[in-house]
Formats: sequence, C-alpha cells, structure tokens
Amino acid sequence: MAFGGERARNGELTLRSLGAAGTVTGSKHLLESNGRRILVDCGLFQGVKNLRELNWEPLAVDPSGIDAVVVTHAHLDHTGYLPRLVRTGFRGPILCTEATAAVADIILRDSAYLQERDAAFLNKHKASKHHPALPLYDSDDARRAIELFDTHPFGRELRLPDDGPVVTFRRAGHILGAATVDLVWHGRRIVFTGDLGRYDDPVMLDPDPVPAADYLVMESTYGDRLHDRSDPADALAEVIAATVSRGGTVVIPAFAVGRAQTLLYYLWQLRSAGRLPHVPVYLDSPMAINASDLLGLYRSDHRLSPEVYEGMCGMATYTREAEQSMKISADHEPKIVISASGMATGGRILHHLKAFAPHPRNTIMVTGYQVPGTRGAAIAAGQRFVRIYGEWIPIRAQVANLAMLSAHADADELIRWASGFSAPPRRVFVVHGEPQPADTLRTRLDREFGWQATVPRPNQLFTL
Repeated sequence: MAFGGERARNGELTLRSLGAAGTVTGSKHLLESNGRRILVDCGLFQGVKNLRELNWEPLAVDPSGIDAVVVTHAHLDHTGYLPRLVRTGFRGPILCTEATAAVADIILRDSAYLQERDAAFLNKHKASKHHPALPLYDSDDARRAIELFDTHPFGRELRLPDDGPVVTFRRAGHILGAATVDLVWHGRRIVFTGDLGRYDDPVMLDPDPVPAADYLVMESTYGDRLHDRSDPADALAEVIAATVSRGGTVVIPAFAVGRAQTLLYYLWQLRSAGRLPHVPVYLDSPMAINASDLLGLYRSDHRLSPEVYEGMCGMATYTREAEQSMKISADHEPKIVISASGMATGGRILHHLKAFAPHPRNTIMVTGYQVPGTRGAAIAAGQRFVRIYGEWIPIRAQVANLAMLSAHADADELIRWASGFSAPPRRVFVVHGEPQPADTLRTRLDREFGWQATVPRPNQLFTL
C-alpha cells in the first residue's frame, strides 16, 4: 500500500517529517507503529518555486494508508494540503479543536477558490506550461476534507481506536483554536508545538505549559531572532500619522486569521485614545471578516472582553463585495486598508498593491513573518519591483516593517515555553524553521538546558 518508504516494523514507533524540515512551511509529521499511521499537520509548501512545486509531488506515503490526521491549528502551512490528501485517497478523521475546524472551514474554502481561479486565469491567458492548467485541488475536495473534521476540547484525553494513541490538545496561543498536541503511544509521549504564540498578547491567551515529554517536535520560525519590545500601538500611530500627513494610504497585507484582528484591536485602542487620524479604515477581506466573527463565537479562546470585541469590530468598514474593493483601490484619499493575504501571495491585497505601491506618499506596512520567495518577503527586503498578474509593479511607497506584531513566539519566548518542562525530553526535533533559525534554536536548547536536539532532514526516519 505504501510507496516511497516502508511501514514501521512491528513494535517500532517512528517519526518522519514530510514537510517543515529545513523550511518554515508544509508542516507534515508522520508517526508509524504496528501498521498504523498518524499524520500531525498537513500543510502546503509556500514561498520559493522549488518548494511550491513539492505540493504537486506524490506524498512519500500513500494517503489512503494514513489512519488519521491531527491538526495543531488552521493556518494554510498546517492545513492547506488536506484537500489534496483527500483528493488522493485519505478517508480518515481529522482531529482538532472546535475553533480550529471553524477557522479551517474558512481557510480551505478560500484556498480552493484561489486554486480554481488561478488555473482559470492561466488557461484564459495561455500562460501555463501545462494544458490545461489544473488546480491542486478544488472546492469539492475542500468540502470533503471539512466533512472529515472531528473536534475535541482543550485538555481532555482522546483515545484513537484500534490501539491508537491518546491525544490531548493544550492551548498554544498564536491564533484562534491553536493547540499543542500531546500524543501518547505505546508508552512514549511525543509533543508537537505546532506554532507557539506570544506571551501577554492582547488578543490570544498565553501558550499553556507542557510538563513533560519523551520526544518534542518544536517549531523554530523565530529561533534566532527577538521581536522589538516597543509598543505596537505607538509604532502604528507613528506610521499612520506620517502617511496621512503626506496625503497617502496605509496598505497592510495581513493574515486574515489572527493578524487582521490584532490590527483592529490596536487601531481601536488608538482611536479610543484620540491618537488615530480621522480617515476611513477598511477591512477588505471576506475571509478576515468571517474570522473576526468567529472571535465572537469562541469567547473562551481569547482574552477580549465583550466590550473590547465590539469596539474593535466597529473600527473598520467591512467590504465583502469585489466592487467595493475596486472602489477602495480607485480612491486616492488617505485611508487605512487591511487586506489579505499576509505575505501578498494572492487575494485582494494584490490589487491594492498595484494601485498604491507605485506612489511615494503611500505606505506598505508588513506585520509578520514573510516566507522567503513571497511578494511580502521581497517588499520587506526592499526590492524595487514585484510581479503582480504578469506585470512588474514598482515599489515606490514607503515600507514599514512592524515585526513586533508577529503572532509567533520569538527565540526567548520559545525558550520560556520550553523551560516549563519538569524533566528534559529524550530528544528534541527542531522543525518549521529556515536552516539558520532552526540550528540556532538547536544550539541554544543544548547550551541552556543540555537537551539533545536535531534538525531533521526531509523524510529522515527516526526510531523513537
């Protein structure tokens, strides 16, 4: 049934990272024992072309031979391959928290729509090497994947049938529904961090500590960097005031889930304090609007009071229709536009960048991690042109990088979370990071805790 590798032998428990090994996208971690396979996360590769092309390669194991998928959180680099997995034969349950399933419903439907739209665009303009251009998956694949979600609360043990592992979700912060995964199988406890959030975040709760693990699979997105500790509200106020004084527009590529809501919080804070210029604020992303609505449904998953939630949601004009979005791009009066996607890989933000990036009076505000190879990374790095819909667009607007708005734990926060262990793991596998951050975190875990840590190569097999 399998291809590209053999199943674990009877009695063994093995681990392989099929994604997010030496890179920050495509999270897929495979556990195998006694003929059973559990996949933790199932994300898309993003960024540079050679990584994106991996999404089209056959998975190293037959999807129909995977018994279950356990999902840490809903971001595309952790769930975006699920419809493709279903398309190629997976039929098992997808285990996650309730809020993760709700957010993933939004993200996966949007991803499928973008896949279909991009394929149609390529076919219309005969711009693909393949004829016809096909989507990686379609809306029907996304719907079938969503139907497989099986939700469970934080902190309650779940035993998978047929001698399967015991799974427990704990809060990870980061975004709505995000969890660390505690998985006990054949007497061995393996903990997966997923993506850890920030401490003292104004919206999300702190990551829950994990007392112990035999093996730890740990993210390292910011494993070699510290976030600026200055007040994000002050930084926002400064950039917005300078831009408006020039008669310009502030364009913010924002992750629809998490970052957009945090931005609304800080903008509400500034307006409440009388520190925000009287200019329109637009949330121009149906996905971000839907994600904001979910904060109202899952009150226990965040720290916002009802009054603050209502205030921040009233901060912006919500624009769902494409016609409304086009009017925003055509309007050259000062304003603030929050739109997806956060790394400018697709969505309405591309139209706003085409409209506003060529003019020095405007500002493009980068607010989080930018995967190498994305337009967002190019803009943050100061490149003078980016390619949008086949056209090279000059970047003459000011670029402000407010990295302190990141939803990812930085290096010190990763260490702070790891310090909560009451006993050292036997081994740590450092994943979900570019080579330098991953190796820096590996070294730091050794230096500060004496932990044995490894940065796995893609598809490298470990016996636990």
